[in-house]
Amino acid sequence: MLTINQQLAVTGVGYEGYDLDGFVRRLRHEGVALLVDVRLTPISRKRGFSKSALHAALADAGIGYEHMRELGNPKWNRAGFGGSPADLDAARGIYAQSLDGDEARDCLERIARAARQGKVAVMCFEADEHRCHRDLVLEAVRERFSYVISA
Repeated sequence: MLTINQQLAVTGVGYEGYDLDGFVRRLRHEGVALLVDVRLTPISRKRGFSKSALHAALADAGIGYEHMRELGNPKWNRAGFGGSPADLDAARGIYAQSLDGDEARDCLERIARAARQGKVAVMCFEADEHRCHRDLVLEAVRERFSYVISA
């Protein structure tokens, strides 16, 4: 009996609490080949974490960068991720529905395809992954694109 387990090399990462150099070192240490930025608007008050600066720093470290705006969490839904357990559940449910759209499905598929070639890190700000929409992105990628074949 032959069993093939197609697991994806995909992880989540938040830059909260990091400076740019420390963040890039962490990604290199973890063997990340591609960073997928799932912020709706890739702008940050933290020096170096806005799209252009982050892209340049990652390129210097040999790490790819792709912004997937389609996977961003709408501003009006963000407060729920930091709220009570009921607020969090509601916000997660709202965001999960957005992953059923064609553009989001295309992005999830692109992440999975890249994760078969090298390690992909899905990034947003929040350190606590469960309190961030990227947790749902990772869950969707793993559920939809990991598989087991038995022969």
